[in-house]
Amino acid sequence: MKITGKKKSILADMSLLIVALIWGGGFIAVKGALDSVSPFYIMAIRFSISVLIMLLVFRKKIKYVTKNYLFIGTIVGLLLFLGFAAQTIGMKYTTAGKNAFLTGTNVVIVPFLYWLISKKRPDAFSLISAFLCFIGIGMLTLDSGIHIGLGDGLTLLCAVFYAAHIVSVGFFAKKVDVILLVIIQLGACALFSIIAALIFEPMPQSLNSGTIFALIYLGVFSTMLAFIVQNVAQKYTTSTHAAIILCLESVFGCILSVVMLHEIFTSKMILGCLTIFLAIITTETKWKFLKPKK
Repeated sequence: MKITGKKKSILADMSLLIVALIWGGGFIAVKGALDSVSPFYIMAIRFSISVLIMLLVFRKKIKYVTKNYLFIGTIVGLLLFLGFAAQTIGMKYTTAGKNAFLTGTNVVIVPFLYWLISKKRPDAFSLISAFLCFIGIGMLTLDSGIHIGLGDGLTLLCAVFYAAHIVSVGFFAKKVDVILLVIIQLGACALFSIIAALIFEPMPQSLNSGTIFALIYLGVFSTMLAFIVQNVAQKYTTSTHAAIILCLESVFGCILSVVMLHEIFTSKMILGCLTIFLAIITTETKWKFLKPKK
């Protein structure tokens, strides 16, 4: 049975939703791993695990790698590395829930980055979403003054790099073999992480069973599986649409942080989360569901 374009789009959306759930669990895994492993080593281990498995499974595809693949994969991998570096280091200085929600603000950034590439100006809903997101971030991150903590600031920087990564994947995924793109970008990210870990951080001394489980989850599910699904799914949807669905990782991450880590959210922080979520809904649906059907 032939799958129509609409069905492919629905399957892509469902696949991206699963990725968002897996990534939501990744916030909990990273927070747990940080107890005994430094940020760059977490990244080095998770990306090395994922790329080694992919090289083993898809080894027959490696002969098709060209200079163009290496160039594209390195660019996408660098954006991925910068995003994960800012997010993982930021996690040390903030809660998993706040880290999750601030990461989700990349959905508001994507349309504006896409504007730079496609020259298509964001619509009024995107502008409204950006304003709502800005207000929500303020309520979620600002303390008694006008100071944003280091962890929150790094996480916002991570959102910018993630947005750039989503746009770049959306641009390149339709032009190249997706599996090769994933292998090269994860390999580049692993290499950057290993170099950064060796330069800036001490070698981990010991790993308990909980940390090992967290690293396996991050390497196999939150990295390898999730990025394969994301890159394949983005062949059948737009970058902006993908960003909207993927940002639900912030909702899943926030819920899991409260349930599993017993993190406490103040009423102002909850209101900030709701405002950010309103921004996400606005840019995704444009409130079309409120219009009466003809």
